[in-house]
Amino acid sequence: MNLKPGRLLLLLSVCAGVWSVPIDRNGGNQEAKEEVPEESVDTGLYYDRYLREVIEVLETDPHFREKLQTANTEDIKVRICYFVLVLTADLFTSDIDVFFSRVLCQNGRLSKELDLVSHNVRTRLDELKRQEVSRLRMLLKAKLDSTNTQSLQMDHASLLKQFEHLDPHNQNTFEAKDLELLISTATKDLENYDAERHEEFKRYEMLKEHERREYLKGLDQEKREKEEKRMQELKEKHRQHPKVNAPGSVAQLREVWEETDGLDPQEFNPKTFFKLHDTNEDGVLDEQELEALFTKELEKVYNPKNEEDDMMEMEEERLRMREHVMKNVDTNKDRLVSLEEFLKSTEKREFNNPKEWETLDTVPVYSEEELQRFEAELRDKEEELKRKAETLRQEQELLKERGKALEAQRREYQQAVLEMSQRQKEPQAADGQPPAGPNGELQFQPEAQKVEDKAAKAPADHGAPVQNNLPAEPPQNLPIHT
Repeated sequence: MNLKPGRLLLLLSVCAGVWSVPIDRNGGNQEAKEEVPEESVDTGLYYDRYLREVIEVLETDPHFREKLQTANTEDIKVRICYFVLVLTADLFTSDIDVFFSRVLCQNGRLSKELDLVSHNVRTRLDELKRQEVSRLRMLLKAKLDSTNTQSLQMDHASLLKQFEHLDPHNQNTFEAKDLELLISTATKDLENYDAERHEEFKRYEMLKEHERREYLKGLDQEKREKEEKRMQELKEKHRQHPKVNAPGSVAQLREVWEETDGLDPQEFNPKTFFKLHDTNEDGVLDEQELEALFTKELEKVYNPKNEEDDMMEMEEERLRMREHVMKNVDTNKDRLVSLEEFLKSTEKREFNNPKEWETLDTVPVYSEEELQRFEAELRDKEEELKRKAETLRQEQELLKERGKALEAQRREYQQAVLEMSQRQKEPQAADGQPPAGPNGELQFQPEAQKVEDKAAKAPADHGAPVQNNLPAEPPQNLPIHT
């Protein structure tokens, strides 16, 4: 299954049903399924690995497996940790594993159940907690080092209080409180994900409008009017789309029934529709399965090939549709739609006569006041970046000056070494020794060259006879006297 960018965390908050035990429809193919390793999914939580390992260790305890076989549905109607429900929907393959994951998250019974697990399981849980505490200590140290905070002694117990998923007062053993904190923190963090998505989209839209205004400011009057006209035409073109059916209404579901399922719209049956789109056959429609139902409606408004259509807006529209259905259909607020809830929703008046669905192009995402605050925030950040850039420029100039000074020192050093080498050669020449080469080796000259050099250095004396060992030759071309 290919997930679109930015949607992985949203899909990971999917829950599994708690009202009935899923039935294995594949029967004898169970062993073949278990041989295929399931892909691990990341919730994006900073303690994801710790949470996952705790669940895996607890799953190995036979006490929990025995308990789930005798548990009834009324005993487990409690708030469920979303992370474990993700494992229920995507990773666990057997019915026992699914039911076990639900029993595990019962708040109020954790203390008693954790005391009954085997010693080996408790030992492994203790080790996991110590590893997590060690990892958090490293994160805290890195954070303090990055902020240049000088501390002779860190109070780890106090600093660990900022992490809500474990008990900071007990850093060595895993107790019931740790499991409760882990589950409640994961539940809260993942519940807040939709709100964070909406806030991110609002900032995205405000940034887009800010950039549009800044772009128009940089144009002259004629070009600005022309560009404003073009942008308005694109906006109007985007609004000229077919009518969008309200998500979860009979018109919307019939359209999926006909165009996606290829069935006769006159034979629409809600129960059959539910089973067709319960793709993992767990007896409930989770958030991912619900969002798949809205694709046809979204394609009426958004086309990635059109300049006027923004795919980020399409994902926000998908999220709004899913929340609308959950609000009106998910009566027990477990973020799942059971068959019973789905059938009851088809009996409501809104199912056959819904209000017209308002798309994002008709709903203001932000106010002008919010945009002004956002632009002020951008200006502050821009000024801060300018200050940092100026500081970096000054540091760069200082480094250049230091580089020049070091280069001058290097040249002076080379000159001093050269002069010292020349001074070492002068005493060797005065002592009559052959001069040394550039690498300290002796340099010898031929004998004839030495004689010529010696004659050239001898003083010229025209009055003194020149003595040599060469035989005298008679003068040439002189008169002979008798």
